[in-house]
Amino acid sequence: MTELNAIETDVLVIGAGPAGLAMAGLLAELGIDTVTVTKYGGTAHSPRAHITNQRTMEVFRDLGIEDDVREVATPNELMGNNVWSTSFTDPEIARLLTWGSGPERRSDYDLASPSQMCNIPQHILEPVMLRGATGHGADVRFDTELVGLTQDADGVTATVKDRGTGEQQTIRAKYAVGADGGRSTVADLLDFSMDGTTGLGAAVNVWLEADLTAYTAHRPGTLYWMCQPGNDYWVGSGTWICVKPWTEWVMLYMYDPAQGEPDLSEEAVIARARTTIGNPDVDIKVKAISQWQINHVVAETYQQGRVFLAGDAAHRHPPANGLGTNTSIQDSFNLAWKLAYVLRGLAGPALLDTYDAERQPVGRQVVDRAMKSVGDMLPISQALGFAPGQSSDDGWKALDDLFLPGPDGEVRRRALDEAVALQNYQFNCHGVELDQHYESSAVADDDTPWPTPDRDPELFHHPTTHPGARLPHAWLEHEGRRVSTLDLVGHGAFTLLTGIGGEAWADAAAKAATELGVPLNVRTLGHHCEYDDVLGRWAELREVEDTGCLLVRPDHHVAWRSTRLTDDPQGDLVAVLRRTLASDA
Repeated sequence: MTELNAIETDVLVIGAGPAGLAMAGLLAELGIDTVTVTKYGGTAHSPRAHITNQRTMEVFRDLGIEDDVREVATPNELMGNNVWSTSFTDPEIARLLTWGSGPERRSDYDLASPSQMCNIPQHILEPVMLRGATGHGADVRFDTELVGLTQDADGVTATVKDRGTGEQQTIRAKYAVGADGGRSTVADLLDFSMDGTTGLGAAVNVWLEADLTAYTAHRPGTLYWMCQPGNDYWVGSGTWICVKPWTEWVMLYMYDPAQGEPDLSEEAVIARARTTIGNPDVDIKVKAISQWQINHVVAETYQQGRVFLAGDAAHRHPPANGLGTNTSIQDSFNLAWKLAYVLRGLAGPALLDTYDAERQPVGRQVVDRAMKSVGDMLPISQALGFAPGQSSDDGWKALDDLFLPGPDGEVRRRALDEAVALQNYQFNCHGVELDQHYESSAVADDDTPWPTPDRDPELFHHPTTHPGARLPHAWLEHEGRRVSTLDLVGHGAFTLLTGIGGEAWADAAAKAATELGVPLNVRTLGHHCEYDDVLGRWAELREVEDTGCLLVRPDHHVAWRSTRLTDDPQGDLVAVLRRTLASDA
């Protein structure tokens, strides 16, 4: 077998899905020599993940591709109606306004972020991410399969194979990131330990074309749940996921392998589709059929020496809450700047340990939340009166009785209302989406308690500048245009935010940046400042005085804050930067 000449790079990324492409783009933007390999011949060829939340859109905003994503995505205003029915043509059973689209939640989402959620299937998202990454100079190699991986004290040695020619090549890198999905070769080769259970459920995705405009355009949404008697297993007869309004869909349904494998012939899946549409005359074209399983797994550690896991390689869970791709991209946003700073000599290697300390608890939270959301769907079937082994006639009678007058019907309808309201923890789970916070040596705690939430911390976002939190969003005015606080930070640099009377912080930051060689921007926020707090929103959120400051990391998380100007701002700033960066320089 022919072996090509070995190549050397700073970072080897294995996998070019959302986590890998995000890592490739972020490292390229930061000027880090990186090679990204994937065994696949191109980007995703089917819809897969689709919900893209505000935090991920903020990452895309930092990468400069937010507008490109929005241009090809289904916008937030067409995502909101979550419908339950027995078929598209039958009367609705229930409806829930989701993803912040309802009047009760819209202002929460508007106040929380400069970015809107959108619905963008993975096969549409990944090409946008790839163009963004290669636009920054990323080296992404398809049809290149990892077949061996070892590491030593100085670096990582990988063997990759060209799937077209069979030729092998050695890649020597200082660090490697395994972003190669739920069947991660990296995790297997290095024996990363996983905590949890696999194979908790089995599902089928049918990607198809069917014009359902007549049944959906007046109630636009991402998810339509079809529940019929005799099909109460997990999520009903068929969940229709919008791929392209209103003509392209994924029909998802689950099955019990103990009862045998389902008939996946085109004839069988079209028959199921027709049953759940309710109109036998709708033309249906099947594009692809695939199977997958529910897992509830998180890596016990995201790091072994010079190798890291990101994305589904590290956490595997149901699609409930739409957290999979979002968490994967946010993993990379956390790790990329740390790799760049260590490789550029701006931080000590111990900074990389904070990736596991910060993201592994997030991964565990996400897999637990997603699994709980799947279980929380059972009360809907129960409220409808569906039960395993029930005859079709009994099931339809139970459903009809739900809408009869009298005390029994009232009790059942209240149970249905409560079951639907419970779905807010899956579809309006704003706190889980935005309020991931970090505790590690890369965060300098100020010995104050985290603010006590005044509303449900899973359902509602609670902005805070407490060290470790994501910087709160507020609209400001600068040179006649509107900018977000989040536009002032990131892009690979630390940022110091201060206000009126905080000029000494600006001088201290310039000297600290020179002393440590760390990119450190300074922004002045407040009334009549460089960034004018014309709405007074920043004053409500900052939790420090005018003369205080916030030190914000490249990933938008607060590293440190001082409530007021200190006696030695330069010394304090240098000390906290050294601690945050694990640097003795």
